[in-house]
Parts: sequence; structure tokens; C-alpha cells
Amino acid sequence: MSSGAGDGSSAALTPDRPLRIAGALGSPYSLKMRAVLRYRRIPFQWVLRGSKWDDLPAAPVALIPAISFPDQNGAYPDAMIDSSPQIMRLEELVPDRSIVPVDPAVAFLDYLLEDYGDEWVTKQMYHYRWWYEDAVAKAGMQLPLDIDQQMPAEQLERSRLFITDRQQSRMALVGSTEGNRPVIEHSYERLLDLFDAHLATTPFLLGERPGRGDFGIFGQFSQLVGWDPESARVAVDRAPRVVHWVNSTDDLSWLPVDGDAGWTDAGSIQATISDLLCEVGRTYAPFLLANAAALESGADEVICTIDGHEFRQGPFAYQAKCLRWLRAAHDELDPGSRAAVGRMLADTGCEQLFA
Repeated sequence: MSSGAGDGSSAALTPDRPLRIAGALGSPYSLKMRAVLRYRRIPFQWVLRGSKWDDLPAAPVALIPAISFPDQNGAYPDAMIDSSPQIMRLEELVPDRSIVPVDPAVAFLDYLLEDYGDEWVTKQMYHYRWWYEDAVAKAGMQLPLDIDQQMPAEQLERSRLFITDRQQSRMALVGSTEGNRPVIEHSYERLLDLFDAHLATTPFLLGERPGRGDFGIFGQFSQLVGWDPESARVAVDRAPRVVHWVNSTDDLSWLPVDGDAGWTDAGSIQATISDLLCEVGRTYAPFLLANAAALESGADEVICTIDGHEFRQGPFAYQAKCLRWLRAAHDELDPGSRAAVGRMLADTGCEQLFA
């Protein structure tokens, strides 16, 4: 779903000619990309989308964050969306402080973890924001203020009602229902426990430096752990290291990085990462497969078993694309890297995605 700014015509990014990013404080993908830019020390200007300071060009689809790259004349002619293509576009433009591991097998694992964060942990984020009354009250009142902090009280109330009604009407679409609630909430609790155990030994998912997977999970956790009341309470109770990690990952511009060093070796993946992959295989993998099957058969509902519970929601075309992209990336690996990935994913449940 990338668009614009991907034709190679962008000028070098400098403090005088920075990248521009339009997002929102309550948007996990916006904070994901802002954290990427901070860590990579890429010059950028942040603006709240829809505010009086937002003069970025419109994107083909009204999603955030939108990123606009300067052209050779210093103009910002178009914008692109979708955080994963944005990350890879930045990798093409700026080689330093890369967030893609040099080992292709480890890089593939990192991509899978990013996709899990973007497409499954987001269900947890959406659920906790719009299910619990205190979270709904906070989101409904705070989100409109990104556009205009000085909006009159009457306008703020109309905006609150509009956003709340619209977002809660979409809950079933992303799987947040009474029947699915145990799956979503238990998966969040397990993820906190697993990630907290991992952070007791290693600062990031795949070594001493962050990768795509770190930022994918961080984006959702910026809201779950740092913004929405009920999910934040759960995190404070269960996972103190995760809370600290979220706070520090928001700005890692200070982190020293030595060339390509700092990544975990494909033959030395920690047991805590294998445990996390089992969680991906327990939740996201069966959903991806069932979603693709529903779309292929023309079914109007995805039905699968996750963690011993029946999980139901409407099919989602974008997540079928995610499965195709993951499989394509897997197919493109050289034989040795593909074999290494097979060893890392064996018996995790993730291997079914590439059978």
C-alpha cells in the first residue's frame, strides 16, 4: 500500500531539507515511524496530521503516518503511507544505523516479528482502547485535540462523539468482540510476560540494537503500555521491564551503534525469542491462514481456533497481502538462509505459514 516518494527522485535528507512526517500522538504507526527516524538520526519534521501546521500533500489513502520526501528542488510533491514500505524506502536512502539485520535469515525473522506487531498486536491495542470505559473516555476526548488544541468545547464534544461512534462501530471488524475477548486479552498478557523475560537478558529482540520487529511492537506498545489506561495498568503489574523499554525506545538517538555489529547470530537465537515465536505461531499464524482461506473461498467470516478458543471476525484483505509478502520474502531467501529460518521456526507454529 505504499505510494509516492518511491521513484528514487528524492534528494539527500539534511537538516535544511528534512523528511516530513504527519501523524498523531494516539497513532501506533505514527509513533513507530517517529521512533525509527529518531534512532536512525534521519533529519525530519514532525507535524500533527490535520492541524493548522500540516501542509503536507494528500496521500492516496487517508492513513497515517504520511511521509513526504524532498525532491531535488526542495519541494515535497507527494506522500507515501504504510510503515513497512516507509522503513524500506529509508533503508535505500540512508545506510547508517540500519534496522535490517545483515544476516538474511535473521532479517527475515525480524520482518516476521514486525508483521506480527503491526497486524496482530494492533488487535490488542484497538481492543483495549475501545472496550474499556476509561480508555474510551480518554481517547474520545484526546484524539480530536491533535487537530486543534483550542477547538471550542462544543466542537470538541461533537468530535468526541464522532470518533467514539466510528471507532467502536469497527470493533468487530478487527476482532474485538465478547467472544474473542479472551483470545485478545490473554495474548496481550502472554506477550508482556514473554517480552519481559526476554528483556531481562537482552536490550532488544535480536541483539544489542533494534530492528524492524522492535519498532513494530513498540508502535503498538506505545499505546498499550504508555497511553491507554487499562492495558497500561496490566503492563505495570506484569512487565516492568517492558514499561521501561517502551519509554526508552521512543527516542534511541543516543544509542551507540558500530557499523553492522550488534545483531544476534542465526545459530544463536535465544530461547526467549523461540518462546515469542511460539506465541506468534499460537495466535497470528492460524489467523493469517484462516483469513486467507476465507478470502479465497469468498466466505464472509474468518473462523479459526486460537489458544483453544473459537475466533471470529470479518476477512481482511490487507492481512492476506501480508501473508503473500511474507511467503514471497521466504521464497526469495537463498537455500542456506531458508534452511536457517526453518530451524528457527521449527515447532513454533510459524512454520505452517510456509509449508
